[in-house]
Amino acid sequence: MAAELAAVWRGFRYEDGVRAVVLTGAGGRAFCTGVDREDAGRVPQPSSPYTIDDPLVAIGPKANDLWKPVVAAVEGMACGGAFYLLGEAEFLIAGETASFFDPHTTYGMVSAFETVHMARRMPFGEVARMALMGSAERVSARRAYEIGLVSEVTEAGGALAAATAAAAVLASCPTAAVQGTVRALWAAKEATRSQALALAPHLVTLGNLPADRQAELFERRAGGHRLR
Repeated sequence: MAAELAAVWRGFRYEDGVRAVVLTGAGGRAFCTGVDREDAGRVPQPSSPYTIDDPLVAIGPKANDLWKPVVAAVEGMACGGAFYLLGEAEFLIAGETASFFDPHTTYGMVSAFETVHMARRMPFGEVARMALMGSAERVSARRAYEIGLVSEVTEAGGALAAATAAAAVLASCPTAAVQGTVRALWAAKEATRSQALALAPHLVTLGNLPADRQAELFERRAGGHRLR
């Protein structure tokens, strides 16, 4: 799926009929629950401690040089690897039952790429709390709106319609002006983001527990969480 997502984003660069994109999940239970832990443990890794092969690093539009506007419609859970996608959307619309959380630390894993993406969209204290509290902390759609992560909250199930309506407005504007504005917006914050993402692989390599210990923690701690 990661490879397919990258191919889709890159393909959109050549489709002039695509002027705006709505990104959402299938169904209402989750927008995205991140990488499958068992599959992630089987991804071959380079022997060097200075590199890491992250299967999700290129699943977003900006990582694939797409500068057409992307509106994310979030229903249900958005956690962990979801932030690679949400971090590269222009803005987020969420159904009122959506929630955001980052379980990495709970299972002995470093939240690096995810934290970098969210630190560009959330106040420092909020992203620090979400990342460090792990699966014990879930940010509600309402709270996400209050801190600026989400630009609009709809009734449950209404995020896709609202995002589609917003995307239709974007698509109706002159495309060169829209894409230029998208590029200008990202240029305003790109340098710091790029430097932080360059550091992320080293922190993951140094800080992650071995896969068997992660699995132990997963079995022991799955369950309890707090929503705010």
